[in-house]
Amino acid sequence: MTSQLRLESFGATHVGCVRTNNEDSYWVSPEHNIWVVADGMGGHEKGEWASGVVTKAVSQIVPVGDFNADCTTLADAIHGANAAIFQTAQKQGVQMGSTVVALYLSGTHFALLWVGDSRGYLLRDGVLHRLTSDHSQVQAMVDQGLIAPEDAATHPMAHVLARAVGAQAGLEVDVITDEAEPGDVFLLCSDGLTNRIPDEEIAAILAAEGHRAALDRLIALTLERNAPDNVTAVIVGASEATRLALPQVSGGAQS
Repeated sequence: MTSQLRLESFGATHVGCVRTNNEDSYWVSPEHNIWVVADGMGGHEKGEWASGVVTKAVSQIVPVGDFNADCTTLADAIHGANAAIFQTAQKQGVQMGSTVVALYLSGTHFALLWVGDSRGYLLRDGVLHRLTSDHSQVQAMVDQGLIAPEDAATHPMAHVLARAVGAQAGLEVDVITDEAEPGDVFLLCSDGLTNRIPDEEIAAILAAEGHRAALDRLIALTLERNAPDNVTAVIVGASEATRLALPQVSGGAQS
């Protein structure tokens, strides 16, 4: 029998301190153990619509219990959203798209899929692990050693994506799979959060707060720093499933 983890999750989004509409969207499904954050682009309704297409596509998934098959279904949903957004953009003669980061848990297995610069993190034993790598021009420059990692956030091309859902007819979705452990805390978020809160602070907040309190603190801290962008975050915490200890009954046949 596959071991199970007890999961607790919370999500929140905010328009930020500058923008008048929210192009981010998120979706949480504790019953299916799927969580997703999407950050739309294209301006006003276009970005909002694009991110909504992504989250709606993922929300229609019903896992069958086969981990590999379910991961394929999740990737297929993202590809389907890519086709829908791209075709609409072509018809309207506009540019629009969305990032996505999605988490799926089955038993103790987890999969993280992403496109763009929305991020997925894992806090384990007090150490924060960034599971995703931004699909952005600046990240490519960091990888090539052209700029220092600490200069990436303030670079003039910081918001230029190298890959996005709906930007092109074809799409490559990155995925990692691994084992989850009791005590793990996952964070999915849009760049509105990571552009205002460095990884060290994220780690400290996730380690010190309960999951709901940590989510509230991350959003509040982003707003305190005059968030120029929409901000969205989802936190998923794993703990050991409660087991019922039954007393041992001994006995034998009597003659």
